[in-house]
Amino acid sequence: MPYTNAQKKQHIYELQTYLYAISLFNNNIPQVLPDGVYGKDTVAAVRAFQQEYGLPETGNTDPLTWNRVVSVYRSYINSAPVPYNVFPSAKYVCSSGDKGELIYIIQAMLNDISGSYENFPVIDVCGNYNDTTMDAVKMFQKKTGLPQNGKVDSSTWNMLVRCCEHINKTLH
Repeated sequence: MPYTNAQKKQHIYELQTYLYAISLFNNNIPQVLPDGVYGKDTVAAVRAFQQEYGLPETGNTDPLTWNRVVSVYRSYINSAPVPYNVFPSAKYVCSSGDKGELIYIIQAMLNDISGSYENFPVIDVCGNYNDTTMDAVKMFQKKTGLPQNGKVDSSTWNMLVRCCEHINKTLH
């Protein structure tokens, strides 16, 4: 059965997907967005990969390059979890009206705590620092001896993280 253009495009897309993921871990590999076209960006990413990993720098994906790309990709995805530093700085404060990824994480941590302690409210994980979130933060602050202002500063953040780590250690 002949190798079709659709199959070729799918294989290029797969290569680009691996290279893109590798570039997230290794800044020496330029990012290439998967599109199934072996264009100049893909050639540059392959060439950089080959240089980084001691392969002949051709820009072509021969079996040696392909096997090394797959191996490097797998080593990254199967490695130990990477810590995710999400709290911006020691002086940053989250409060009512804030929105975004950090608020989702705070709300998820508060819900993690609610599953382990009685009389702690379950809140919507919606990414909006609303009154319900503020009330849950105040309750958490009260139970941990922090000033009850309903805002998440670095002290409250650190206590939330430690509390969640403690919960997860006892569950596993």
